[in-house]
Amino acid sequence: MKEKVSEGVRLDKWLWAARFYKTRALAREMVEGGKVHYNGQRSKPSKLVELNAELTLRQGNDERTVVITAVTDQRRPASEAQALYTETDASIDKREKTALARKMNSLTMPHPDRRPDKKERRDLMKFKLSGDK
Repeated sequence: MKEKVSEGVRLDKWLWAARFYKTRALAREMVEGGKVHYNGQRSKPSKLVELNAELTLRQGNDERTVVITAVTDQRRPASEAQALYTETDASIDKREKTALARKMNSLTMPHPDRRPDKKERRDLMKFKLSGDK
């Protein structure tokens, strides 16, 4: 029997194990799509991760910068997965500021209590189409 020699962990597999993405396929898509930067540069999903490497991840409106503190290829509970990385202070501050800005923006532009009825929709469409001329 041959022993399995640990040659490192792929970036997409580490992102999945650290619970940043729900599936490995989704993690791979994000890396290929340029949403994940490894040490400030785009990389491939097959890139082997190293300790103390810096990852920049975009998830929706949020951007996180984390430093890898442990490497594993097994998906463990969330409490253990959080021990695989530490988020930088600058990243935490930036996320809090953008969350506050989104909250303030939603307060200045409130949504109506209900959807427009048929007559109101027709009036809205008439108004929108009249502005194009």
